[in-house]
Amino acid sequence: MAIVPHTPALNHTNSPPNESRWECRVYPGHLSQTSQVRTDFTVDLDRMTSLPVEAREDMVLCLSEMFANACAHSRSGQDPDGRVVRTLDLPRPGTVRVSIIDDGTPADAVSDTSPRMPHRRTKRDWERAERGRGLLLLGHLATRWGFRPVLDFPFCAGLGTVIWAEFTHPTLTAAGGDACGGVR
Repeated sequence: MAIVPHTPALNHTNSPPNESRWECRVYPGHLSQTSQVRTDFTVDLDRMTSLPVEAREDMVLCLSEMFANACAHSRSGQDPDGRVVRTLDLPRPGTVRVSIIDDGTPADAVSDTSPRMPHRRTKRDWERAERGRGLLLLGHLATRWGFRPVLDFPFCAGLGTVIWAEFTHPTLTAAGGDACGGVR
C-alpha cells in the first residue's frame, strides 16, 4: 500500500499557475557566500522597474539575514556539502516574494530549530547582544513573512525549512512588462 496518494499534489502557493518567476539559485551554505547571494539578488531585482532604492535595500538586507540564518542554524552551514536555495517570484501584482530553503535540521540538534523571534530583552540586553536581530529586521521591513517545512509530512520532519518574505509595492512592474523580464 502506497503512503503517498496517486492524485496530483495541490498547489499550496498564493500564485497563479502561469506566473513568471526567476530561476532558483543554489549556493554553498557558507557565510562567505553572502556577498554573492546579495549581488545575484540585486541583479535579479534590477530587472524590475519602479522599485524604490530603499525598498531594494530593505529586500537585500532581509535576504542576507535569511541566508545567514540558514547557514547558522541548519545542515546547510554545518555539512561540508550543505546548500541553500534562493527563489524569487511575484505571487500577486505589486508583490515580490523571496524564499530561502535550507538543508534541514543538523544531525546533532536536540530541539526544534524553526525560526523564532528572540525573547524579550531589555534595552541594555539589546545593546550587549551580538545576535538575534535578524528576524526582528525581517518582521519590521517585510510586508509579511513566515516559514514552513519543505515537506509537510510528520515522517519528513527535519528535511528542511522554507523561510519567505514578501514586499508589496503597488507601482512594481518588471522590465518589458513581463513579471520577470521574460525569464521563466
